[in-house]
Amino acid sequence: MSQLKLQHCSSSCVQSSQCKIEPMIHGKQTDRISAQQQENLINLGNSDQKRRNTYAGDRFIPMIKKKFNILSETKAPAQDIASSQAALEMLYKQQILDQEPVMEPENGSLKFVNQNNFQFKSDHSHYIDSIDPKNYNSPLVDHKYFALPETMSSYYGKYIRKIAKVPFKVLDAPQLQDDFYLNLIDWSNQNTLSVALSNCVYLWNAQSSKVTKLLDLSNDIVTSVGWSLRGPFLGVGTNNGEVQIWDACKLQKVRTYKSHVARVGTLCFAESMLSSGSRDKSILQRDLRQKEDYFFKQTAHKQEVCGLKWSPDSQLLASGGNDNKLYIWSASQHDKPIFKFTEHQAAVKAIAWSPHQHGLLASGGGTADKTIRFWNALEGKLLLKEDTGSQVCNLMFSKMDNELISTHGYSQHQIILWKCNGMKRIATLVGHTSRVLYLAMSPDGYTIVTGAGDETLRFWNIYPQCLNESQNNKCQLVPQNISIR
Repeated sequence: MSQLKLQHCSSSCVQSSQCKIEPMIHGKQTDRISAQQQENLINLGNSDQKRRNTYAGDRFIPMIKKKFNILSETKAPAQDIASSQAALEMLYKQQILDQEPVMEPENGSLKFVNQNNFQFKSDHSHYIDSIDPKNYNSPLVDHKYFALPETMSSYYGKYIRKIAKVPFKVLDAPQLQDDFYLNLIDWSNQNTLSVALSNCVYLWNAQSSKVTKLLDLSNDIVTSVGWSLRGPFLGVGTNNGEVQIWDACKLQKVRTYKSHVARVGTLCFAESMLSSGSRDKSILQRDLRQKEDYFFKQTAHKQEVCGLKWSPDSQLLASGGNDNKLYIWSASQHDKPIFKFTEHQAAVKAIAWSPHQHGLLASGGGTADKTIRFWNALEGKLLLKEDTGSQVCNLMFSKMDNELISTHGYSQHQIILWKCNGMKRIATLVGHTSRVLYLAMSPDGYTIVTGAGDETLRFWNIYPQCLNESQNNKCQLVPQNISIR
């Protein structure tokens, strides 16, 4: 009897299974599976009600009740997508295609004009494209690379790098000489600032703000200072023509050279070499590893040598003098300059090599010249000329971007930050009441210090992102006045 019941049950199970198999053969189960897959792709479990329409099997499969809204959350609004695309397009056109933004007065939109100097036709037509400024709002772009004109600041003020118009620190520097031909401050790679005040040299530690007196010349005056590229060695030039080498860590003199017969107004290191320029019209090349006073004497200038700068690779030396001449010397050829530039109409003290482009040299002229000129020092060609309207005292390229810093004397006494591409002014800093004769930059490239005949040293932060917000606000409102002595 039990066997009959078992057979009856098994037969009924077979019939029920056949009933369940038939819909699969006719394709009904296939429709149910495709509908469920479509539901999962669209809403990934937002509705538990739809998931109840399932059938039992021989295994227990737990249901995932967590709701996934991935598709709806990652779907960006059309406005944000358009904004990101517009911002990326602006960055591409300005940095890659070398196009500059121009504001349209009619509708306030941006047009990018091709500034490329290489043209295939004489009747070259500029490529112009428009971008709606309302879409320029994207976090994908580092906006410090955009140097927009001042007329656009109302649109993009929160994206442009904001540079404080006042120094965040002021150091009193009594008896800082007001002499255009001297170089009295320099900032070392070990973050120590050297300042020459009359017959003394002081060291200011930028981390601890500690001031140390390095030397005191009783019968002489310091006319130039310059740090070595490596190590704690400081070169000191004097009014009597001496060049002294000091160890800043041990606070002791290492060596003294007595080859110049007049004041030494400029010093420049290159690896183990030290170059010195003097009022005796000569440039002396020294190897600090040798016992000789110098191994070569260059006498191309007809008046005082007031500017010396070695290129970053230490292969080319640029020298400027009061004879309005700019010479380029090769490290492998000391007997005569490889290039001679005579375009300046005043003394050439301001000299700077670009760390971003090999062979690019910038020079500035004095009161009768007032111009900044860019040179291809590899081929001896003039690339660009910019009239600044005032005496150019110092030049220095930024370590962060392709920008140039210039300090000026008669008659505006200002510091200008330039965008090298097109020589557009990014910022103009004022505060000194006398000629801004001296300039140095911190090792990290964020801060510059300027010295003037008003006997003050002023510290400017040209890249404000290196300071936190509270410190930046304090620096803008309350400059710190401390004496260097």
